[in-house]
Amino acid sequence: MEAIYYMPTLIYIVDGDAASRAENDNMLRASGYKTRSYGSAEEIFRQLPDDKNAGCIVIDRQARDTAPSDILDRLSKAGFGLPVIFLAEHSDIRACVNAIKAGAEDFLTKPVEPQEFLEAIDRAIARHRLTMEQEVWARAGMARLNQLTPRERQVFDRVVRAKKNKQVAFELGTTERTVKAHRQKMMEKMQVRSVAELVSCAERLGLVRPRALRVSS
Repeated sequence: MEAIYYMPTLIYIVDGDAASRAENDNMLRASGYKTRSYGSAEEIFRQLPDDKNAGCIVIDRQARDTAPSDILDRLSKAGFGLPVIFLAEHSDIRACVNAIKAGAEDFLTKPVEPQEFLEAIDRAIARHRLTMEQEVWARAGMARLNQLTPRERQVFDRVVRAKKNKQVAFELGTTERTVKAHRQKMMEKMQVRSVAELVSCAERLGLVRPRALRVSS
């Protein structure tokens, strides 16, 4: 399993109001976060933040140079993965609701209680970390899968679909003993100890549908 080494969590604050920006910046720093501030959404596109470590972007709708949905669209097209939280006045809720539909992590109406604000950020960061861990696992799983020989991959494809050794041997035109040998090597390379683990691996990699899974003995 590829290890993940987390850098200090960095929160990117986008706010057109200098006083509001400083207030949020101070609160987040006092809570142990590192921060980077921008006066407009456009500034963040000049040099996209690092999304390889856990963090999030907080955009106050006082930075009105770009609509929330447009920001999310541009971030998505750039392949950018940090979650985005919007802060909005009650009169601007419709725009932020549309942003949620477009993929924003959350939106909060102002004035926001500090505890609510920090909890929203913690949720966003936790989700981002989970996403990164899943991506790392998937890369490692695919790397192991690519180490299989063509015959081992054929055995893999059938075992995860609940085919028994006798069935696999018949379909591949070989003996059960040979299938068992390939199966053992395949499971060693996939770093699993049971068919149940192998099936779970195949499911997480999107190679089989969960409803189609039946574990063979």
